[in-house]
Amino acid sequence: MTVLVVAASLLIGVSLGVLGGGGSILTVPILVFLAGQDTKAAIATSLFVVGVTSLAALLPHARARRIRWRTGLLFGAFSMLGAYGGGRLAEHTPGTVLLVAFALMMPATAVAMLRGRRRQEREGPEPGGRPLAGIAAKGVAVGAVTGLVGSGGGFLVVPALAILGGLPMGAAVGTSLLVIAMNSFAGLAGHLSGVSVDWALALTVTAAAVVGSVAGARLAGRIPQETLRTAFGWFVVVMGVFVLAQQLPHGAWAHPATWAVLGTGVGSGLTAVLASRVRRAPRHP
Repeated sequence: MTVLVVAASLLIGVSLGVLGGGGSILTVPILVFLAGQDTKAAIATSLFVVGVTSLAALLPHARARRIRWRTGLLFGAFSMLGAYGGGRLAEHTPGTVLLVAFALMMPATAVAMLRGRRRQEREGPEPGGRPLAGIAAKGVAVGAVTGLVGSGGGFLVVPALAILGGLPMGAAVGTSLLVIAMNSFAGLAGHLSGVSVDWALALTVTAAAVVGSVAGARLAGRIPQETLRTAFGWFVVVMGVFVLAQQLPHGAWAHPATWAVLGTGVGSGLTAVLASRVRRAPRHP
């Protein structure tokens, strides 16, 4: 275990505490590229790390009343079913395919966050009366991705709660930690039958991440809602490009199609940011 891995693990916790996601997006690359684990072991280990760290980060958010318990428990219960199934399916999927799928989903999620609806800017009561079938479908889908690619689901849960669930960004961040913890442990259960976890490494990374998560959760309440949304979106874009870059063959970077895809992703993000700023700009008669 190197100092670099421990330092990077602190960032896992800070990301979860501040953004309500991004922990697994960091954890899998750290375990693969810094700790030298194979992809499937890294995915299983990341689920343990992110699950425990999310529980630690949950406490400061709960004290600040930034958690919608009903929405989180309902969404989390359905996503646990998908997470377990995704974890079992991952046993039969090549590691490279898992990492590429992981990277390709991230830009789409980032654009969704950067385009986020304005209605979440106002804190309001927890939404009620939403169709149970809709919550179930979204929860199972997010959970399946969680278990399959080793993500706690934050980069999908936060947009689902904020954009589809109607929660303000601050509440979406806090509530997502509850869902992430539930998803992570369900996904881990699906992986354990086929993967051996290095518990010494897992506990060391987790301890550092928990320290970072408590600090990050305290910081989250002081950051404006729109800043959280924008930071989360661009963070996911950068990490998606990094993970994808590690999986593409060297020759792919000389192909125009690669740069066309990257350019489209960055252009969409910039357009979303500029559009949101235009909507916020005051209009003078």
